[in-house]
Amino acid sequence: MKKEKEILSIGLAAMLGVCAAGCAISKTDTPKEPFVPETVGVYEAEDASFTGNVAAVTDLKLAGYSGTGYVEGFQDDSDACTFSVSIAEDGFYDLNFVSTSMGGDKYNYVVVDGEQLGTVWIAESSFSDSVLNRVYLTAGDHEIRLVKYWGWISLDRLEIVTSEPIDEAVYQVTAGLCNPNASDETKRLYSYLMDIYGKKFLSGQYCDTGQRGKEFQLIQSVTGKTPAVLGLDFIEYTPSRVENGSNSMATEFAINFWEQGGIVTFCWHWNAPSKYLTGPWYSGFYNDYTNIDLAKIMNGQDQEGYDLLMADIDAIAVQLQRLEDAGVPILWRPLHEASGGWFWWGASGPEAYKKLYILLYERLTNEYGLDNLIWVWNGQDADWYPGDEYVDIIGEDIYPGERVYTSQAASYLNAANNYSTEYKMVYLSENGCLFDPDLAVRDGAMWGMWCTWGGEFVAKDSAFNTLSEQYTEEFMIKQVYEHEAVITLDELPDFSTYKIRKELK
Repeated sequence: MKKEKEILSIGLAAMLGVCAAGCAISKTDTPKEPFVPETVGVYEAEDASFTGNVAAVTDLKLAGYSGTGYVEGFQDDSDACTFSVSIAEDGFYDLNFVSTSMGGDKYNYVVVDGEQLGTVWIAESSFSDSVLNRVYLTAGDHEIRLVKYWGWISLDRLEIVTSEPIDEAVYQVTAGLCNPNASDETKRLYSYLMDIYGKKFLSGQYCDTGQRGKEFQLIQSVTGKTPAVLGLDFIEYTPSRVENGSNSMATEFAINFWEQGGIVTFCWHWNAPSKYLTGPWYSGFYNDYTNIDLAKIMNGQDQEGYDLLMADIDAIAVQLQRLEDAGVPILWRPLHEASGGWFWWGASGPEAYKKLYILLYERLTNEYGLDNLIWVWNGQDADWYPGDEYVDIIGEDIYPGERVYTSQAASYLNAANNYSTEYKMVYLSENGCLFDPDLAVRDGAMWGMWCTWGGEFVAKDSAFNTLSEQYTEEFMIKQVYEHEAVITLDELPDFSTYKIRKELK
């Protein structure tokens, strides 16, 4: 895939001024001069080219448009509006698709020169800004397309303006662990994560059969390298799955990988209690296969449901305690992707979700005294953020399509700037495609870690030893794992002796 390979010399190491011991910097502590963007181009949608159902509207019922009208027809997956634009200078630009929603939140894909760079969002019923930030464009001609994802918008125009420079403070992590009683092992790991943030990328891979599983073996055979982070899931320890015969070795895999010098991250596809399952038991984490009402449970209207959820938490706490007893700190990412609504813990809206997240934190931290958890919040929307005191690291999950190697800088900066009031690390906690590290460095999208999901994203299901190149081609896997900014298992320090930062003592 053809990409711009020029790397801007941004001097990330020099950016990272280390805060004095014990300081806690808020994003509002340092005033900044207001940035004034420069508009470099305005392109009317009715003058663009169309694909599929998209067409200029002849019966102009909406007010507030510019030019001679607007376009609609974003209905089917191939529907698109394509702008031919000209850029005078290499640089970073914001792409503003001025549009309206035909009802509720609408997201649509932005494709530049054939590469999908992200999505833009609109909910307003009058023409308003819908922006993808910080897109690198070289001088010359480009093709910018808005392609149907959810669709159902009216599109007036594309405005291209210069991007605000990245605030270097996003790399200066000063937020300590939210659990003041964190174990020394946890503090050493967190200290290391802070030390490398903004400079390096931790390589990660989900593999439900551990370090010897097919995903790890394929990466090792292609690159000669082993991911630094093993991703696992507590799913099979959930009581409603155990009741149906499930079992798991995830805890043993985690202990083994830590003993081999690696880092472990866990998510939890929380299968709802059996009482609430309405479909296949093995799909009980999806909202579509449950009738659980989290709002009623968290508001005290369903005491039995509350008790069942507490029993589920108790079951997972047993495994977390085993890990703590073995001296294993973990990057703990519960209740993930809540704002998407596809999991039951997100189906009742942000308030019920935040109550459950905080309850989970307090039960595991205060009641069980688990001090080996680094809390990775992955709600993916600022309205769902439970508060800085419950979050150590912010995670984003991104599946941009097939063979999309762009940095997803807009998502990185949104997570870094718009969730927390402190400077916290931002991780790509799940991904389909690998991103090109050169592009991430160029764009300033310094994800502290990526962790590719398993199965088809790495391996062909039909052949254990066959690499699937559907999402990431072999040349890119090699390029990523051989990159000087990417940390693999062999490059991790000895965490038993790693120096704890002063602000964590």
